[in-house]
Amino acid sequence: MPRTAAPTLNSPSPSPSPSRIPRAADPDRRRTSASVVLRSVLEHGPVARSTIARLTGLSPASVTDYCARFSELGLIREAAAPRRSNGVGRPHVPVDLDDSRFVVGGVHVAVPYTTVALLDLRGRVVARRELKHERTDPGAVLARAADGLGALLHEAPGCRPLGVGVAIGGWVDRESGTVVEHPLLGWRDVAVREIVGEHTGLPVHVDGHARALVNGERLFGLGRGSGSVLHLFVGNVVDAAFATNDEVHHGPRSQAGTIAHLPVPGGTERCDCGRIGCLQAELSERTLCRRAREAGITEGVNPLHVVAAAAGGDPKAVRLLVERARAIGRAVRLLLDVLNPETVVVTEVGIIHRADCLRALREGVGDERAVSVVPTSFPDSVLAVAGGSVALDVLYRDPLAASPEAI
Repeated sequence: MPRTAAPTLNSPSPSPSPSRIPRAADPDRRRTSASVVLRSVLEHGPVARSTIARLTGLSPASVTDYCARFSELGLIREAAAPRRSNGVGRPHVPVDLDDSRFVVGGVHVAVPYTTVALLDLRGRVVARRELKHERTDPGAVLARAADGLGALLHEAPGCRPLGVGVAIGGWVDRESGTVVEHPLLGWRDVAVREIVGEHTGLPVHVDGHARALVNGERLFGLGRGSGSVLHLFVGNVVDAAFATNDEVHHGPRSQAGTIAHLPVPGGTERCDCGRIGCLQAELSERTLCRRAREAGITEGVNPLHVVAAAAGGDPKAVRLLVERARAIGRAVRLLLDVLNPETVVVTEVGIIHRADCLRALREGVGDERAVSVVPTSFPDSVLAVAGGSVALDVLYRDPLAASPEAI
């Protein structure tokens, strides 16, 4: 991807004028105030500045100053029609996100292929492409992903990139931008941020895909407004992420959410660790497809072929998917007992596509909490949203770090 002079996330910002940006006791407080203002525009826009002040508890002057800076950065715009309160006084000119200028790049690295995408500031997928792995060594995979993003940007000349988010399974250290370990890909200590940054010339942010998706849910999906959200990702890799009050738990070296060896009640699969019934060994897409081949349902390693067979009326495929969803529900019940979240979001191929699998999931949960368990908010674009949400989370946490250069 060619280097670009577009505004970027986390690039140096000019010192704000004291008359334009409210003074704060420390930079963290200012970042937090800026974040809640932009989040209010995202969630409620078009919205009057006076309403933002009421929602956030900030002073009207502070909200006006933040909105002026966001407008300079190109992140928000005034809506077309000003509104008057009771027909008298100064008109209330609402503000809204300006989703016409900027995008973020998203990269999701799965076991068989990589998804590259462009997302707008509302988390909507503007363009995407799947790149089947020709080789799985990290340099080749990540260079090809960067080239894929470059091609998408070339095909969308009006879109200007703020940065790139990379989501991947396994053990991902967000702070260093490193994949510490991904056994299914054979990756260890891969400097993803450095490699993708060299190829794109853009700021790069890296996180595990379950944490990426819990951020997507709390910003753009069913997790918005929830005090605590648990996300369970069931693919070839099975992992989880937990957020409370918009803070995602990472743990030392971002190792939180590693649940591959959580025991599944009633499990029968032998794990590489030597035990029976570990969560990933029992419920991964590799196991699903192997069981489908053994049952004569389909060939190959694509779980969507099992879903297609079930849609075509194959009772063995239906039973396989429903039993898997019920087992996932039992695993969710264990996580509910430990973490007690308000909302549980599950990303799994059967639950996304079939109502009977969602019912079986909730049956596996097995109590009044089942209603709080929902499928992903992004059924048609979950992997694209995962990558982009890594970068969008950075934007909404510290929007003043976007440089106004070249706007």
